[in-house]
Amino acid sequence: MLLMRTTLGTVDGPFTIVATGEAVIASGWTDDVDRLLEFVHPSLLASDDVAQGGHNLVIDQAVQALHAYYEGDFEPILKVPVSQVATGFRERAWKALREVPAGHRVTYAELATNAGNPGAARAAGSACSHNAVPLFVPCHRVVASGGGLGGFAYGLDLKRRLLDREKG
Repeated sequence: MLLMRTTLGTVDGPFTIVATGEAVIASGWTDDVDRLLEFVHPSLLASDDVAQGGHNLVIDQAVQALHAYYEGDFEPILKVPVSQVATGFRERAWKALREVPAGHRVTYAELATNAGNPGAARAAGSACSHNAVPLFVPCHRVVASGGGLGGFAYGLDLKRRLLDREKG
């Protein structure tokens, strides 16, 4: 299975998408594909070949959703098919993240509750830090209980910009 990738310029820097013919398996604000693939479960990397500039229906949908996001339409990113493999809780946390609407924030504790394990705030934070498809699984919408931003793989400045953009 050939993996396709594309990198687009955004106001927040380069954004790369890596996908199979069925789902996005990696994304982020970088043009370093190797960095992105570090987060991908080995079972999803059936090939070492990643075709630059390749297109398939998933890539096309993801690109359209990314453009829509930066034009102020935040819903299409949640409709892009994604694939991640992990433990049951982590997968439930990623699914719960896709249910957090733009303009809303949840705490790590709330995410843990939404994923079916109240009291697992640290595990919720771990799910966010291991998310291979940020934006499409919007981990930037999770904040610390004390009101702080928490963490974000691409830096707190970018997390703040994303949250501010979604507030409108």
